Amino acid sequence: MAERRRERPIGPALDRSLIDRARNGDLDAFETIVRDRMDAVYRLTTAILGDEADARDAAQETFLLAWRELSRLREPEKFEAWLQRVAVNAARMTLRARGRRRVREIPSSQVVALASRVAADGGAEADAARLDAALRLLLVDQRAILVLHHLDGRPLAEIATILDIPVGTAKSRLFAARRALEAALRADGTDR
Repeated sequence: MAERRRERPIGPALDRSLIDRARNGDLDAFETIVRDRMDAVYRLTTAILGDEADARDAAQETFLLAWRELSRLREPEKFEAWLQRVAVNAARMTLRARGRRRVREIPSSQVVALASRVAADGGAEADAARLDAALRLLLVDQRAILVLHHLDGRPLAEIATILDIPVGTAKSRLFAARRALEAALRADGTDR
């Protein structure tokens, strides 16, 4: 029998009983979950939205939606992926509410190359700012998949679970997002 891959938590592992108590309406248990996951959710929404105020709004909305929908969670063992999906959707809603949705189709290899330069330069703030500016030109779905894969280091299968899409779709969306980022960087003149 094949070994079942375990989901990687976005923070310290949550006790399953804590999730079950929260699913049954225990507000104290849910508050513990919020304290344990707030930083990780905020980092994800910040990376997707690129704006601290919007990221705070999206993180808050994530937990409001999570509280409302938690009792309907069918597979509590997949809570981590479910919470990340809620956060990605909250980021999408925040962008729509702000009216800043940008439509731009784009290409790939620049993400890793630029991220490597930023890490190698040890404080190459200009490169980091250019990458941030290029990411802001992308659709929220493109940013989400790039953040989940390149910044969080999540494999495609896990991203597919988080985004509730087939693995093949995750792979093609990641490819398109990389191309989009590459084009945004090239249009900005940062392709060195």
